[in-house]
Amino acid sequence: MPGGDDEVFRTFIHDFLAFSARVDQCRAGFGDRLGISGIAYTTLISVAHLQGEEGVGVSRVAEHLHLSGAFVTIEVSKLVKAGLIHKRANQEDRRRVLLTVTPKARKLLEQLVEVQAPVNDALFDCLSASEFRQLASMMARLVACGDKAVALMGFLTAPSPVAAESTRKVSRRR
Repeated sequence: MPGGDDEVFRTFIHDFLAFSARVDQCRAGFGDRLGISGIAYTTLISVAHLQGEEGVGVSRVAEHLHLSGAFVTIEVSKLVKAGLIHKRANQEDRRRVLLTVTPKARKLLEQLVEVQAPVNDALFDCLSASEFRQLASMMARLVACGDKAVALMGFLTAPSPVAAESTRKVSRRR
């Protein structure tokens, strides 16, 4: 913490959580406009941005979104069922699939721009272009730090073998 002052840290975390909630509300609103959930919208827009000419694999979308491949697969299945994503076998590796947005999805995303652009601009209106680039650069590093913190939390909160054994002994006595 800066200067050992935990007040600055707490204020930052609470402001960060408040902003995150607003971003999530906007994402949910974008999804609502398309008739899908917020996370489905995020998956769809990611496929649209990453697909290129050939399509994009589930693992690349998962990596981009910092989510598990299994979770992205579930979301993709919903989008396929909704007619928003087309899934086809990867010719180089038949075990894998390539994803592309459908013409229906492309049209919906084009219509969404009239809402999405001003909302996205409003989200970061208080930052200069330079400040935004700086924040974007920091965010990638913060995600990596977050991954480390989650792993550390798992390690520090995992029951020790001694504690697990004593818990089993107490359970057997009951």
